[in-house]
Order: sequence, then structure tokens, then C-alpha cells
Amino acid sequence: MIRVPAEPVGPFSDAWRTCVGTGRIELALRRDYQDSLALLRRDIGFRHIRGHGLLSDGMGVHRPYDHEGGRRVHHCFTYVDQVLDAYLELGIRPFLELGFMPSELASGDRTVFWWRGNVTPPRDHREWAALVRATLTHLVDRYGLDEVRTWPVEVWNEPNLPDFWEHADERAYHRLYEITAHTVKDVDAGLQVGGPAISPGADDWLDRFAEFAEHRDVPVDFVSKHAYTSGPAQHVPFGVHQTLAPAAGLLDQFATPRERLKGTRLAGLPVHITEFNSSYRPDNPVHDTAFHAAYLAPVLASGGDLVDSFSYWTFSDMFEEAGVPTALFHGGFGLLTHRQVRKPAYHLYAFMARTGPDLLARGDDHLVTRHLDGRVTVLAWAPVDPTGETPGPDRHVLRLSVPVGGPEVFVRRSTVDEERGNAYTAWRHMGSPRSPKAGQLDVLHEASEPARSHHRLPVREGRAALDLTLARHEVTLVELTPLADETPPWWDEGRLLGREPS
Repeated sequence: MIRVPAEPVGPFSDAWRTCVGTGRIELALRRDYQDSLALLRRDIGFRHIRGHGLLSDGMGVHRPYDHEGGRRVHHCFTYVDQVLDAYLELGIRPFLELGFMPSELASGDRTVFWWRGNVTPPRDHREWAALVRATLTHLVDRYGLDEVRTWPVEVWNEPNLPDFWEHADERAYHRLYEITAHTVKDVDAGLQVGGPAISPGADDWLDRFAEFAEHRDVPVDFVSKHAYTSGPAQHVPFGVHQTLAPAAGLLDQFATPRERLKGTRLAGLPVHITEFNSSYRPDNPVHDTAFHAAYLAPVLASGGDLVDSFSYWTFSDMFEEAGVPTALFHGGFGLLTHRQVRKPAYHLYAFMARTGPDLLARGDDHLVTRHLDGRVTVLAWAPVDPTGETPGPDRHVLRLSVPVGGPEVFVRRSTVDEERGNAYTAWRHMGSPRSPKAGQLDVLHEASEPARSHHRLPVREGRAALDLTLARHEVTLVELTPLADETPPWWDEGRLLGREPS
């Protein structure tokens, strides 16, 4: 039995819910998207949201025109205002990503994604600077300086990849970053700007980014990168499969920026993992599984020790990088347009939202925290085999001695696994319908609810013995609350059918 310490070992970081990712931000113009985000905000409480395409053509910000024989530019923020208003009304702030390039400002026609985000440098850097200045000035005017200072501003997305920045031209990115960062600071020195938002496998960019920033005296308020553990895509019709490295690889990637930036001017800056997941592909069905929740659980439990935030990519199944979704389950936390059917990874985050601020213990398969009111929460997960060579153990046993007050505790347990809290399994059982009917959607919604159970445990010498047996790929949250028994002295369960007391 593992003896959980009675005194906290320190605060438990909630860096896991600082930010969450979304597809292109214009999706926030949709009512069903906003409904899904409202549920996410209510159940989990993310504080920021980051997505692509703030300056892409779909948002209509950059609007050049000819007048009196000269080229001029009108900056239109109609859609930007509607998107950000929707975010703020739901209590979530933007984590701004400046990109992609408006086609009328782009130096080429190379694009990425089905919705064609342009990934070429500006043909006129002064016009780009004017676009950035106009955008930030508008946001300050509309939302107030104190508010916008809380919105990090990230320059571009994964410039180390040719798909996202033409030729992965590092020198061209440094020039874009320098101009952009100075422009942001010209609007207000208190605005936060950073980068380089690199993908996994390009950590040498961090070294050169630090050298460039110091040599050119360029403003950098935070460092950002991405983390994934998936291998090359194995294509099937309308989807992919990928090998996965162990989840510990994500934590290794989280640790990289601070390790590599020691001794540089960027050492000690906030580090934001502005995208992370097992797979970066929205059409990889691994996201839909109980395996995925159990795989990510140790990352959520420990990631805050390494970085200031790590943003799940992405929260919504309405995610159009590879085109309009063709499958019912697709890439995010849940089904955006199908009555809020949630996935095991969603429930993992919702369980995390019910953990306490004080960290009591953490292990390879559990996290124990305490709330200020004395409640103790235990998040536990079954081990997984990321190689796929085995299904993982049928059962996983965890025995804890938990410090808690009172003569007894009320125990509330919430569980997701291969069968419980798992709409994907129910969908497969019903024949994987492409367009579920109303009754089938009701079943899926019901199936997506976690299993819940309740009982009470005695407390002896300030401790409760908690024995947990987890099913394959199970994630479970156990909440132990000291109870005061108010049962009247005349109550006798044995008399419910009118029998005389024994």
C-alpha cells in the first residue's frame, strides 16, 4: 500500500488548462461551435484559446483597394470582433497567433490546409507591419489595454516546416519576427510577444533564435514550441494511423526549451507549448479512444513542472485542416454538432478540473491533491502500451493510504474506460453509422457519460484505505469528502418493508 503524505509537497500547477487549441478561429462564428466552447469552459475552465488564421483571407482583415491612382489598404475587423467577443463572453481569452499571410500581401501562392492559409513571407514588410500595428491598435481600442496585455502574441506557426513557412527559411522568419515584435512593442511595451512556435524535431531553431534575439536586441517575452509523439502517417481512406512513442516523450519535449536556453538571454522566460497531443492529425481515430485518455494522464499530471502552459490540440471535432470532417469522430474532445457527445480525453480534463490546489503525491499511475475544505482527490489511470503490440493489462490495482479528516469519508468515483464514458465504443457497437439518427445520437450522448459510483469508507487514525482496481485503459477520479452522519437514531434500513426491529 502506498502511504500518501499528510502534508503537501507543494502547489499543484494548473498549466494544463492555461490554454486550449482550436482550428481556424473563424469557426467561432458558428453557433454550434460557441455552444461546444461554452460546455468546455463550464466543465474544464480553460483560460485562453489559440487557433490559426487570424490574418488569413477568411477573416477579411487585410483589404487593399485602388483609389486616385494609388494602392491603399483598409483594415476590416468585423469577423475578428465577432470571434473575440464570443470568446470573451464565454470567459476565455485569446492566445493570438499572427498568421497566415493575406493573399494580397503574400509574396507567393503556397498554401496549407483545405482552407488555404498562405505560408509565404510578405512581399512588403512595411505593409505587414502596418497590418500588425492596425490589428493590435484596434484590439487595444476595443477591449482595453489592461485586457489585451493578458493576451500573448505568437509570431507565426511552425516556421521550421516548409508546409507552414515557404522553404522553412529561418532567416526570413527571423526578419518577420523582428519586424513584428518591434511593431507589437510600438503599440504598447506591455504587450507580450514571442515565438518561434516550432514543431518537434527542430530544437536547434531555439538555439539560433536566442542568438538572433540577443544579437539584434529583439523583444521576446516568451518562448513557444509544439510537442507530439506520433510517427509517419499510414494513410487509409479518410484517415490515418500512426505509431506512438511513450507519453514520457511529450514531457521530454516540454523540458527542451529551458534546457537549451540556459545561459542565453531567453533563459527564465515563460515557456508555452502552444500545441501538444499524441498525434497532430485530426483524422487519426486514436483521439477517440479510452487509450488516449490513459496515455495523456501522466502528461497532465506532471507537465506543469516543466512549462508555463501546454495547449491540447484541439478541443473541437470541427477541425478542417484535412478538409470538412468525413467521420463522426474526428480529432478533438467531442462532437461539435451532435449534442455535445464527449470523449474520454474530455473527461480526463474534466476530472483534472476537480483536483485540488495542493499536491500530496504523484506516481506513475496516480495523482493525489487536496482542496482547501479538506477534500482529497485521487486521479488514477491504468498503464498503456503505446507500441500497440499488446492491449495493456486487463486489470491494474492501486492501493493508497489517504490522509483525510473525520470518522468517515464519502467516496465519489467517476470512471471512463473501454466501455464506460466511451461513445466511440457504443458507436462501433451500433455499426458505425455515418449519420446517426436522433435515437442513436441519444444513445451516444448517454454512452459518453462517465460511470459513477458512491460509497463510504471508515477513517482510522486520520487515514482511509482506498483500494482501486482499474480496467484496461481506465481513468478514474475518486473524491473523498469528510462526512458528518446526520442519520436520525430511529432510522433502521431493516424496517423498510415494515418488519419489526431485530
